[in-house]
Amino acid sequence: MRVGDSLSSLLGGDGLLRVGAPPARPRAAQGLRRWASGVASLDAALAGGLAYGRVHELYAAQGEDAPAAAGFALALLTAMAGGADGCSALWLRSRRAVRQAGVVQANGWAELGGRPEDCLFAMIADAKELLKAAVDGLRSGALGAVVVETQGSLPELDLTASRRLALAAEKSGTMLFLLRSGAEPVPSAAETRWQVAAAPSRALPANAPGAPVFAIELLRQRSGPSGLSWQLEWNRDRRIFTEAASGDLVSVPRRGSPAAAGAGPVRFRQRAA
Repeated sequence: MRVGDSLSSLLGGDGLLRVGAPPARPRAAQGLRRWASGVASLDAALAGGLAYGRVHELYAAQGEDAPAAAGFALALLTAMAGGADGCSALWLRSRRAVRQAGVVQANGWAELGGRPEDCLFAMIADAKELLKAAVDGLRSGALGAVVVETQGSLPELDLTASRRLALAAEKSGTMLFLLRSGAEPVPSAAETRWQVAAAPSRALPANAPGAPVFAIELLRQRSGPSGLSWQLEWNRDRRIFTEAASGDLVSVPRRGSPAAAGAGPVRFRQRAA
């Protein structure tokens, strides 16, 4: 079965993708909507927040920041789902991304405050089929967001393919996140381009790791400022981002250190006992 066929099998009689979310609403008359993070300086830089119906690129700063970039994307989906509009999502992963980063665990996402049942995950080996499935998901109009996760360079995602994705996102009003690791930025039709890295968290009692903190930098924005950076702390209970406060920090393990191999302070994907 082709990927397009398998995706079509998930569509209802009205052509809308069903992922356990509320029925899709017509997008055309809504205009450009934005999702506000609640962090004033970030939302101001984005003219009110991340725009729906646009492509947003998330690049891991280094190879070892791929889990942080994925965690940031999960937190974004969780925060978006907590709003009045809700957010169902389709997360498409290349085979190489799955081999490199492993399988996204539902209980791990739940520990971040998410609702895994509102997201459909799929692994697609062929790069062209991966991008085609993304276009199909965007065109369905039933989703709040689509995530395409890849590892390494992706020649198939050229400027033409990027424009095709951008057009599909614009027509449906669906937000598309391109989650990239092990790749250098290339010309694209993306509205924004971000770099994401893990950052130290505030220590809890007994010097246990605190809430996840992400260091993000706005590398590029089509019609707005760029070169700005923030450290955002994720509050899983309230499902919101806040600017990370100063205080006693638990450092991110040095690359290649025993802690990075699992002995010592844990990264955000793990919870202290």
